[in-house]
Amino acid sequence: MPRTRSRWSVKKRKDLLQIWKGTQRMKTATTGSEIKKKRVPGRPKKAISRSDLLMIRLTPTEKQLIGQRAKNAGLKPSEWFRRAAKSARVFPRFTPEESGWFRMLSGMANNLNQLTHLAHVEGLPTLALKCQALVRQIEELLTKLNSHDR
Repeated sequence: MPRTRSRWSVKKRKDLLQIWKGTQRMKTATTGSEIKKKRVPGRPKKAISRSDLLMIRLTPTEKQLIGQRAKNAGLKPSEWFRRAAKSARVFPRFTPEESGWFRMLSGMANNLNQLTHLAHVEGLPTLALKCQALVRQIEELLTKLNSHDR
């Protein structure tokens, strides 16, 4: 038994054939006349072109981890990486204030070493007061650093 086609499927098939050939007939709503519309060849242009390249080095384990996470999210690894980079929060190792404290601590340690050297040369009683004051300053600075971390 031959299969019959509906009028809709025959019309749709003709429209598809015309699109495939490169033209499409469209009726305008106002006049009802037909217009030929040429098809633009090639792939459509992307809204955002990614022209810059950032190369990173990964260990095989890191690459596998990123690939698995991307797969679980239903994304390509590059897209997953872009999204992860946009939403990542990076904190500085130390604030400028903390860096200043470390520089002060380094200077104090240098002074203490110089005083220790002088104590060995001249004798301990003459420099005991200076060393005690310096040790108190170092303890205060270490207390600030410990309390600031918490």
